[in-house]
Amino acid sequence: MDNHFEMGLDALRQKLLTMASHAETNVNQSLQALIQRDYQLALRVKADDQVLDQLEVEIDELVIQLLTKAPLASNLRLVTVAMKIAQNLERIGDEASKIAKRAGELAQEPPLKIHVDLTRLARLALEMLKVALDAFVHRDSAAARAVIPRDREVDALNKEIHRLLVQHMAENPQAIARCLSFMVVSKSLERIADHATNVAEDVVYLCEAQDIRHTGAKVPVV
Repeated sequence: MDNHFEMGLDALRQKLLTMASHAETNVNQSLQALIQRDYQLALRVKADDQVLDQLEVEIDELVIQLLTKAPLASNLRLVTVAMKIAQNLERIGDEASKIAKRAGELAQEPPLKIHVDLTRLARLALEMLKVALDAFVHRDSAAARAVIPRDREVDALNKEIHRLLVQHMAENPQAIARCLSFMVVSKSLERIADHATNVAEDVVYLCEAQDIRHTGAKVPVV
């Protein structure tokens, strides 16, 4: 393989990993701002979203350069998949920004007297993202496929959180606005898991040249 092309691929991988690290940090800090009622941290997370936006632009520019040089179909898949992963990471950053916005608003309101397990929801979503990205780095199709069914657990937990919040709103009408904000946070975390699933499906396409989106072909036939 051409040395310049290989160097470009290495730069692309590094930018993706940098972007993934920023996205994960933003999600964790937005949730920290929510839990600790830290208004200033919430503001910083919203401001940091610009870093992800800039990295996505840089990755897109690098992808365009590499597409003109890719000598093999497998390299074309790698470059296009990298661009799609960058798009999902940017959207994860957007969800973190939404959480931070709600965290900043809630920090100025009385605490909500109900416990919903948003920390667990965030942990599940970020674990899915980490495994999917590791699968991309190591070209591990089996690991990527294993991520996809885990989205059901996230969906179930999100529904349970919504159920608890609806019940709390019915019993405490004065808390409706705050409960709705928590629902937005829960939905954002569920969407992060969706983006992790998208990354996993893209890794399967990279490794197997098989597009499993919308097909139901989520597990390999044995």
